[in-house]
Amino acid sequence: MKHFFHSDKPFTLECGQTLPEITITYHTYGTPNEDCSNCIWVCHALTANSDVADWWPKTVERGKFLDPEKNFIICANIIGSCYGSTGPLSTNTTTGAPWYDKFPALTIRDMAKAHILLADHLGIKRMAAIIGSSVGGFQAIEWAVEQPWRFASLVLIATDAYASPWTVAIDETQRMAILADTTYGEQRASAAASGLAAARAIGMLSYRGASGYNKTQHDAPRTDANLWDLRRAVTYQRHQGKKLSDRFDAYSYITILNAFDTHDVGRNRGGIEQALSSLTMPTIVIGITTDIIFSPGEMKHLASLIPGARYCEIESEYGHDGFLVENEALNNIILEFRGDVANI
Repeated sequence: MKHFFHSDKPFTLECGQTLPEITITYHTYGTPNEDCSNCIWVCHALTANSDVADWWPKTVERGKFLDPEKNFIICANIIGSCYGSTGPLSTNTTTGAPWYDKFPALTIRDMAKAHILLADHLGIKRMAAIIGSSVGGFQAIEWAVEQPWRFASLVLIATDAYASPWTVAIDETQRMAILADTTYGEQRASAAASGLAAARAIGMLSYRGASGYNKTQHDAPRTDANLWDLRRAVTYQRHQGKKLSDRFDAYSYITILNAFDTHDVGRNRGGIEQALSSLTMPTIVIGITTDIIFSPGEMKHLASLIPGARYCEIESEYGHDGFLVENEALNNIILEFRGDVANI
């Protein structure tokens, strides 16, 4: 079920600017128990929304790790996005017009702060788990370090404790594509749509990697008659670019990419190792064999820095997107982990 939370109190950001008010869109599934301790909070990735059942197939179902018959599941759309929470397309109440490219700079910490605001509003003091994949994992780590007492367990999938130079370089390449579109800066939601499409196509290369493309984008044997026809991989790139530009906007995309680059859970906390040492709740870190954004080696290192954390790996040819594709493997791993946590 879709809900909206609105606060007319100023929301101060790390950059020093203040949002005059804030709206958070969120979805819930299932029913909370008396103290909401059966709550599982899901943090979504870059361009997803708060409807987990929409973007994470075969997870919000009976018998799965997001079982609405057993758990109260919450996912909030991050601030800076365009799916109902305050972001660049929202109206700046000071000017009466949308923010567009004037939207304040955000950090992952600001996003976690918004989650905390919503959790407090809902009266949720302690939860069964927080789960995050990719940028969602950034939020989950940040929130868990900020309030470790709030979560009985932590599930981190294809993510990290900081934005590495490699991931920042991927983001910058996408920003360059958007900013090369001369319509960026125009005061309309569709500005830089072509640049956004190109950015998404670039991003897809890192999401799927060579193994994913080589598995799914092969052409049938060519003849002289169709030698110059568009290759399947070409049409796939164009399709993915248009698909995103039809549902997202360049200003929100840039805002979230910029926030991504700020991620460092050790910032002002004595460094990453010291920050992660506070995570004493049962934790599982899940890597994907072909992920080139957050490699298995990096995921193992992340797990080694969290006291008592368990590391598991999903075999997949779909790269980083494996967390969206390998539902059966993911369900098996998380259900086993949650069963073990329940027996502690």
